[in-house]
Amino acid sequence: MQRAQRLRAATLMVGSASALAISAPAQADTLREALIDAYNTNPTLEAARDNQRATDENVPIARAPGLPSASVTATHLEFVRRSANSFTAPLRNLGVNGQILVPVYSGGAVRNNLRAAKERVAAGQAQLRNTESAIFSQVVAAYLDVLRTEALVALSANQVDVLAINLEATSDRFEIGDLTRTDVAQSQSRLAVAQGDLQLAEANLIAARETYLQLVGSAPGQLEAPPPLPGLPESVGEAIVSALENNPNLIAAKETAEAAGFDTKAAGAGRLPTVGVFSNVDYSNFFDTLGGPIASNFQQRETTANVGVRLSIPLFQGGLPAARQRQAGARESAALEQVIEAERSVIRETRSTYSNWQAANAVIESSKKAVEAAELSLEGVRAENSIGNRSILDVLNAEQELLSARAQLVTARRNAYVAGFNLLALMGRAEARDLNLDPGGVLYDPMDNYERVYDRQWDWDRDPKAKADSTRTVDIPAANATIGPQLEPDG
Repeated sequence: MQRAQRLRAATLMVGSASALAISAPAQADTLREALIDAYNTNPTLEAARDNQRATDENVPIARAPGLPSASVTATHLEFVRRSANSFTAPLRNLGVNGQILVPVYSGGAVRNNLRAAKERVAAGQAQLRNTESAIFSQVVAAYLDVLRTEALVALSANQVDVLAINLEATSDRFEIGDLTRTDVAQSQSRLAVAQGDLQLAEANLIAARETYLQLVGSAPGQLEAPPPLPGLPESVGEAIVSALENNPNLIAAKETAEAAGFDTKAAGAGRLPTVGVFSNVDYSNFFDTLGGPIASNFQQRETTANVGVRLSIPLFQGGLPAARQRQAGARESAALEQVIEAERSVIRETRSTYSNWQAANAVIESSKKAVEAAELSLEGVRAENSIGNRSILDVLNAEQELLSARAQLVTARRNAYVAGFNLLALMGRAEARDLNLDPGGVLYDPMDNYERVYDRQWDWDRDPKAKADSTRTVDIPAANATIGPQLEPDG
């Protein structure tokens, strides 16, 4: 009875046209749910969002040197030793200076630094998109790996049952002299190998489930078959065109190169004049000590004010501005080269991934035929063995061929789905907005934080205390190799 159930499970698993799973119960985990959980709780993605928020702050940081600034300085002096020739020097003095500075012209440094900061925000947002699609690609691979290894465990367990029955039957026929000890030894050898393969498959299943837990933040239950992938290209040319337009890595490289161009311009501003307007207010209080014995003849408190324009013209700085501009120019050239490098990489990865996807689909079709042929072959070999026309070794080989064909089909389905999703990621179509995910609220938009901090100029403005938003997995029980509902571990 147990063997029949396992065999039916393995047959369902291999024969399904769109699934790797053994079955799809009514209350099953779906790929969409796994992606939503990762979107909401994955620490790598949360850290990338935090880093992008840090990058957003470079814009107000770059703008600040071009805005007015105000400061107050207070100084209290106690004259502990005065000149012997001074009869009017005070004993103490409180001086307060207030200053307002208004930059008028900085040679373009502030303007170009601000433009560079904005470009780096755009680059960071593209990199955040890439992190999101990369996490989703890992989740899809982990999801499909769990389904695949569950299928392989079921196939291996069924093979152990089949070989155990074969060994029992072979031993019985040996007892009556119908077979030789060699036949028994061959059956024992195949059973031992199958038992080892089952142990390895179960270990791989545990590893796959732990990887899923790491990425998603929760243990996998009964996983449903994944849905068909949307928006797959009709040709490699279509995939390349989409990737060159939408690949986030390539977009980030282009934005970084734009920022480097503004850095070069900002570096050259160090040799240009700067103009600023200033205003000073000074207050002094001598606490009735100015003038000594004739203090009443002096004003003990006074306030002065002045305004002016400051023009600073660099004449010689030891070649510092030129060196900085040459350095920035070299970095700009490097950034432009990195754009081409990213473009080459996108083209290579897209073409090879498309090829892998096509190859996996072809393997699926050939594996289906191989499974059908192996099933017919095994049935025929068993029938011929029953009348003495085939040996036990022939039966064992036929069973192994069927197992290999079924395993190849399971793996090909996994590879095709993962390659297809990776292809969508390279084309810039594998993010939450593309997959129509609705994690119980509005999708994360990095522009919200950028617009929030863009014009903030108050020095005492701050955000709430830093905290981690992702979930921990330390309290989730270790994975096991049970197929079906997960069991709580002993103890």
